[in-house]
Amino acid sequence: MSIDPIAFATALINCPSITPARGRVFDLLEEALLPLGFDVHRFVLGEEPDGPTENMVAIRGAGSPHFGFAGHLDIVPPGDGWSSDPFSAVIKDGRLFGRGANDMKSAIAAFVAAIPEQQASGTLSLLITGDEEGYATYGTPRIIDWLNEHGISPDMILIGEPTSVDRLGDTIKIGRRGSVNMWIDVPGTQGHVAYPHRADNPVPKLARVVDALSALHLDDGNDAFPPSNLEFTAISTPTNASNVIPASAEAQLNIRFNNLHKGADLVQLVEDTAAGAAPGTTVRARISGEAFLTPAGELYDLVVSAIQDETGIEPELSTSGGTSDGRFLIQLCPVVDFGLPNATMHKVGESAAVEDIRALSRIYGRVISKAFGA
Repeated sequence: MSIDPIAFATALINCPSITPARGRVFDLLEEALLPLGFDVHRFVLGEEPDGPTENMVAIRGAGSPHFGFAGHLDIVPPGDGWSSDPFSAVIKDGRLFGRGANDMKSAIAAFVAAIPEQQASGTLSLLITGDEEGYATYGTPRIIDWLNEHGISPDMILIGEPTSVDRLGDTIKIGRRGSVNMWIDVPGTQGHVAYPHRADNPVPKLARVVDALSALHLDDGNDAFPPSNLEFTAISTPTNASNVIPASAEAQLNIRFNNLHKGADLVQLVEDTAAGAAPGTTVRARISGEAFLTPAGELYDLVVSAIQDETGIEPELSTSGGTSDGRFLIQLCPVVDFGLPNATMHKVGESAAVEDIRALSRIYGRVISKAFGA
């Protein structure tokens, strides 16, 4: 059976699968994998707002080595301003356009197209979630639960996230920074602006909190990671009336942190700093994932040599950028991310070069071959 990665990517893009995703887009992947001899396991978990989420574990073969490919079929909302239907893939000027063309349906199509019809030994698996772009409440962590329950443990995992920068193969991700979101609430007493002595304005107090947190120096980074950064992303009050002192004021922030920190410690730091600047302030937090770093080893060598063989490029080993589901999968085994150039991910007009998709499939084919000693 021969699968064309462009045709398969087109079919996947044409299935709207805004996070959390389930249904037809998973049907298409299963239909491609069954003729290749995979046992396909699908399960839907959770309820709104974080679910329902579909996950898939597809396995072929047995024993070692066990090479896993991980990815996600969910996408972010398309947004407005597309020149074509984001859920009807088109090729123009050598590029495939559509939501998910870059992040990361094309990579999944490229990997499936690269799978040989048979393998002499070992285990090949695909770990595919419908909730990477969301909170992952019912996504990859639940896939890990399923693997543990069934006594399945990959030896290494490649994630198909778009990691390349200027050209295919120039960057792979060997780790990721952690991420924590926090919501800071400063209480006050609502009142008329003409009678401030009868109210308690929370806005100046919130301003002191923002100033204190902005002044924090988290770290200078290290050899593997850039410095951690704290960024405010929203400030709001419950009233927009010009003559009302609000009853509360809220700020939202995110910290992207390196492996010098743990998420819980950063939450405590923000709580202590906020309380010092404005007593009575409360902080809610949601840790998306901890920082991780995959040590050098066989997985590095497989991916780097496959890229070099196909492109002649020596890839940069990077930990920059956002998070990926590697933050969960690192619990199982070494993990690296490698995929397409990422300039259009999440943008209006998301696209990928057709030749890059085909070259990525060839690279993935080389990785599979090297993993099984072929």
